Amino acid sequence: MHLVIRLAKKDDIPRLRDIERAAGRQFLDIGMRAVAEDEPPAPEVLRQYIDADRAWVHTDARDVPAAYVVVDLVDGCVHIEQVSVDPGHARKRIGAGLIEHVAAWAKEHGAPALTLTTFTGVAWNGPYYERCGFRTVPEAELTPGLRGIRAEEAAHGLDQWPRTCMRRAL
Repeated sequence: MHLVIRLAKKDDIPRLRDIERAAGRQFLDIGMRAVAEDEPPAPEVLRQYIDADRAWVHTDARDVPAAYVVVDLVDGCVHIEQVSVDPGHARKRIGAGLIEHVAAWAKEHGAPALTLTTFTGVAWNGPYYERCGFRTVPEAELTPGLRGIRAEEAAHGLDQWPRTCMRRAL
């Protein structure tokens, strides 16, 4: 299997949105319809990540994205806003490869840690990220930026299911 991680390009945007929709459908199987039916990031949002060089794709031999990750800078850390893998490419450590790529990029840019928010009770979320070296951030230790992200998520209805912030020191 020939896979390459590269910066995302504007031409990738329709594929990134398709990956997000396909990955989201998995949530139907566990009764999280609102998550499954949530629209992927708008093209203009993805374009902002691409323009800022904070979006990467894992591609197949034909240079077609199989997965993607986008990151923000939050309180001095690199925050994984979204990492999604096309289910047809699942269980090949592609998501982990993207996370490791982002970790290396974050270290190069002087960030002390990676952060993310996730569902705690979804096998391919909280437990998966723990295996990738992330640890839950206690509520009392949340930074202002992470508190803001959690407030936005709650306003979007994501707190219908247990959710948390996680951090991985670099």
